[in-house]
Amino acid sequence: MLYYLFEFLDKLHFPGARMFHYISFRSGLAIIISLLFTTIYGRKIIDILRKKQIGESVRDLGLQGQMSKAGTPTMGGLIILAGILIPVLLLCRLDNVYVLLMIVSTIWLGTIGFVDDYIKVVKKNKEGLAGRFKIFGQVGLGLIVGLTLYLSDDAVIRDRVALPAVEGQVAEYVSKDVKSTKTTIPFLKSTNFDYADMLWFLGDSAKKYAWIIFVFAVIFIVTAVSNGANLTDGLDGLAAGTSAIIVATLVIFAYVSGHIEMAHYLQILYIPEVQEMVVFGAAFVGATIGFLWYNSYPAQVFMGDTGSLTIGGLIAVFAIILHKELLIPVLCGIFFVESLSVMIQVSHFKHTKRVYGEGRRIFLMAPLHHHFQKKGFPEPKIVTRFMIVAVILAVLTLVTLKIR
Repeated sequence: MLYYLFEFLDKLHFPGARMFHYISFRSGLAIIISLLFTTIYGRKIIDILRKKQIGESVRDLGLQGQMSKAGTPTMGGLIILAGILIPVLLLCRLDNVYVLLMIVSTIWLGTIGFVDDYIKVVKKNKEGLAGRFKIFGQVGLGLIVGLTLYLSDDAVIRDRVALPAVEGQVAEYVSKDVKSTKTTIPFLKSTNFDYADMLWFLGDSAKKYAWIIFVFAVIFIVTAVSNGANLTDGLDGLAAGTSAIIVATLVIFAYVSGHIEMAHYLQILYIPEVQEMVVFGAAFVGATIGFLWYNSYPAQVFMGDTGSLTIGGLIAVFAIILHKELLIPVLCGIFFVESLSVMIQVSHFKHTKRVYGEGRRIFLMAPLHHHFQKKGFPEPKIVTRFMIVAVILAVLTLVTLKIR
């Protein structure tokens, strides 16, 4: 909204109004507004949650300090959602298809998480929203994102397109904005993966039906990363801290992907208009860091599914928009390992129960962060070390730019 106001003022030659044309200025302002809101008004939201007795119910799992968290206000993800949406609505260009997708994703996933938390905390049903409804909601968002990116005329990449061949002359190419289902392959120079390649057996019709594979991939990625973030949200500051690191990395990718000279130099896909995602990402980083003000150990508020499902899904959609989804296993390595630990634990328990008559465990407890708690590591140490690993993974992800 402020963007359009100052765009109008710039036409009237209002001093300083042109500053709002610069991505760097609006991104910096987005972080400031987001941080101020989450730290100042976050306290008011926490007080409201406490007065409404919207507190965490905790089971005694034998974890150090676990029972002391009982009654701590939850649904704090509302702070993150507001910390993202307010600066985005104020500072972003709202005619940008990528920004609109991120706003829809924020509200969509936030609603699913809120309903889940509401059933658990207010209705006192520990099961929360039925798993099938969560999956249905995540699949629905995947369909919206996948089909929008495939069908929208504004969601394009700039690629080298061959001109009609002239007999006896060397083929010529021209840069042109085209619809594409290509995505960047990490580490490999000048090599991209096209979802149409998975339909090679269809010959010339492969590109025509590539959208089917692409949409299914989007659905899988959104669901997997959203649930991965949800599993990671088990220790004070862990999900918020790792998410801030991940999103800060994606902001850098958004900037270089939307800068034609940098994209050409780094040999990555140039995506016109995607730099607007830098402003969204800046608001996202500000919201997660501001939330840490109250969520760091000992936590004064928990984000609940309202926050964890949302931040995971937004990270997935962000990466897909940038055509960098193949980097997710590295960049979101913490989410990936946390999810993997649960899958390994459950599958091994079921297998051993079927074979030996009793279930056996590989980890003392899953997800992985609880395994280290069981081993006696203090909670702050686990969170700090996981965040250090997240920084290492983020640096490794950025290094792939230059390696290519």
